[in-house]
Amino acid sequence: MTDAPTTPETKSKAEMPLTMHLAELRTRLIRSLAAVLVTTILCVNYTDKIFEILQSPMRKTFITFDFIGTGPADAFIVGLQVSILAGFLAASPFIFYQVWCFILPGMHEKEQRLALPFVVLCTLFFLSGTFFCFEIVLPTAFQYFYEQYTSLAVKPQIKIDEYLSFIIKLMLVFGGVFELPILSFFLARVGILTHTWLIRQARISIVLIFVIAGIFTPPDVVSQLLLATPLLVIYAMSIGIAYWWGKPRSKAEAEKPAA
Repeated sequence: MTDAPTTPETKSKAEMPLTMHLAELRTRLIRSLAAVLVTTILCVNYTDKIFEILQSPMRKTFITFDFIGTGPADAFIVGLQVSILAGFLAASPFIFYQVWCFILPGMHEKEQRLALPFVVLCTLFFLSGTFFCFEIVLPTAFQYFYEQYTSLAVKPQIKIDEYLSFIIKLMLVFGGVFELPILSFFLARVGILTHTWLIRQARISIVLIFVIAGIFTPPDVVSQLLLATPLLVIYAMSIGIAYWWGKPRSKAEAEKPAA
């Protein structure tokens, strides 16, 4: 009698060879790209409306300016970028589900039931990060940039492709940063990250957070706190998650003094 075949979806505790991991990763990437392609195509007909929304942080702060194109294909490339961004955001729940399927073989049986919470929370945190960037960070940054233009008595003429690349990069960065609590959960579960280590690194982390806030905001305390506060909350959440969901240590490890 032969054993029943195992698949990456059903194989949770058995060891998977590297080639199987790579094949599984390729499958998940292909499915994610296919989902983005489909949602991008669906968003093509709404490119003008989506781009109008993406202009709003700039138009709220820059009183007078012109968007300009410097190449014959700029409008086409920008429209394509807008559609891909919208498609990526729309497909993000499916992408996070593919991430879950990839890490599923390494999870314990009880943890394998967390698929729905994982997908929902990852999507929620990611979209919250992009929304926070779009509604808070970008208007604050553009207000400062506009003041620099007016101080030099220069009328801004913004290249459309550079503007779009700037806001897309920043939105995706903040979306990724807001995923840190989820990342902390899985690193804590496998024992790589502990709440004690995060607490020991708190001073350095706080300094780095305020440095980052200072870079992306005008030189005033209110704007820096506006950006630093959510990042501090995320760091505190990561400590709590690492404490509650961290891998239980042995008695010998628990009694060992922290370095």
